[in-house]
Amino acid sequence: MCSSEGDCRPLGFLLGLPFAFLSLILSVVGIVIWIVGLLLTCICPCCLCVTVIVELALELVKAPIHVMEWFTEQIPC
Repeated sequence: MCSSEGDCRPLGFLLGLPFAFLSLILSVVGIVIWIVGLLLTCICPCCLCVTVIVELALELVKAPIHVMEWFTEQIPC
């Protein structure tokens, strides 16, 4: 993966693939939680805890991207 500065770190990308796969599974769980949370907020919009759960689910969906970025940053050029 290449960062915005143009430096490429393919080793970090390859080392991060298994962990990205695990976080991809977590993101699927996050999508399910997100859909259920959205349905619950439509039924009862006054539930604040459901909104927090939906925000957590969105972070789970973004997890594979965060994992791959972290791994590529850890490998020095």
